[in-house]
This record gives sequence, structure tokens and C-alpha cells, in this order.
Amino acid sequence: MCTFILKSYNQKEEIRKPHFFILNKGNNSGKPLLIACPNCFVIQFESEEEKEQIYWLLYSLWKSKVFYPLLRGSVIPFVVLRDVKSCIQDGLNKVDENPAQFEKAVAVLRSLEEMEEKLKQNIKLVQDAKQMVICLEQAKYIKR
Repeated sequence: MCTFILKSYNQKEEIRKPHFFILNKGNNSGKPLLIACPNCFVIQFESEEEKEQIYWLLYSLWKSKVFYPLLRGSVIPFVVLRDVKSCIQDGLNKVDENPAQFEKAVAVLRSLEEMEEKLKQNIKLVQDAKQMVICLEQAKYIKR
């Protein structure tokens, strides 16, 4: 069984255990984050393996919009700590039913994330190349 500590993030506290952050305000509430932001929870674990398992579980819950019906607030939607904890516990119970299938899904998600990151890098390179071509063309006209 996976044990974790889920609480509101306080930037004054030092976190020594394996951890990640969970966005708690806005329409992307429930999104796992590697870097803290002002409106987030922190979730801590005893081991790196538990952290990875919960990270990908939370990522899949967020992508499937599980947190959307749990949003509260009329101006700035937010999700409360107990709802996030409840979703994680429910997800862990489902993972325990078929751990092999979950591991396969995590492997696929990781490879897709890597592919997405490579595509983002390629798009950035193409944008930089376009910018260079435009700058070179403008430099030709300015010298005349």
C-alpha cells in the first residue's frame, strides 16, 4: 500500500522526501507539477517508486477530467484537499485491482510525453529558423 502526505504547500517549509505538487486553483486543478506554484498542494512519499506511481495516476486522473466536477467557487474554481485525497485513494484502489495494466499504461504515457517533448523542441527550432530568415531578409533591405 502506498503511503503519502498531502497538504497545502508552504514555501517556507523545506521538503526532504520525494515529492511533487498538485495545482489546486483554476480549471487545471488536479494537475501534477514538478515545480511549485502559489496555488498548490504538496504530496510527499517514502520512496521514489511511490512518487512515480502516484504522479502518473494523478496525471491520468487530471487528463480524464476527474477533478472537473469537484471544482468549487464561482469566480476562481478550486479543488479542496479532501477531494484530491479521495480521488487518489479511489485511483489507488483501482490500480491495485490490475497493477500490470496500470504499468503498461504508465509506460505508454511516458513514451508519449517524451515524444511530445521532442516535438516541442523541434517546433521551437523551426520557429527560431523562421526568425533568423526574417532577420536576414530585413538586414538585406536595411543595408541598401
